[in-house]
Amino acid sequence: MDEQPTVLFLCTGNSCRSQMAEGLARHLLGDRARFLSAGTERHGLNRRAVTVMAERGVDISGHLSKTIEELPEVPVDLVITVCDAAREACPVFPSARRMFHRSFADPPALAAAVAAAGGSEEEILDCYRLIRDEIESFIATTLPTNLQEVLHDPKVIR
Repeated sequence: MDEQPTVLFLCTGNSCRSQMAEGLARHLLGDRARFLSAGTERHGLNRRAVTVMAERGVDISGHLSKTIEELPEVPVDLVITVCDAAREACPVFPSARRMFHRSFADPPALAAAVAAAGGSEEEILDCYRLIRDEIESFIATTLPTNLQEVLHDPKVIR
């Protein structure tokens, strides 16, 4: 395959986890692939996700929350679901050569528990930082720098 592969990060609301994954993948892997994100629903971009991504030098403030139906008409080579609900609701992508699932906790849910316990805004942001860092590690260690290998070797992603 000579063309740049397309990688889709799929979540429930495309407000936080999939947005962070898209931004981090672009930041870490640059132009090695076209990175997109979408949700099974549209919940709007989470402002706290924007804040913690900016701490890493990754600007996702211009991202839009979108559903699968709103994606550009491009073949998707690799679909990565980042939450269990998205995995269960994931449609079939006929062009996808690989489907991969890695569930991350929902930062707003973690933050709600912290807020209910009287946590500060900084402690609430720590919930987002935790998941951001987990996603960053996943992208850096699990997605090899050569995405062509990911798309052709079933042993690469575990």
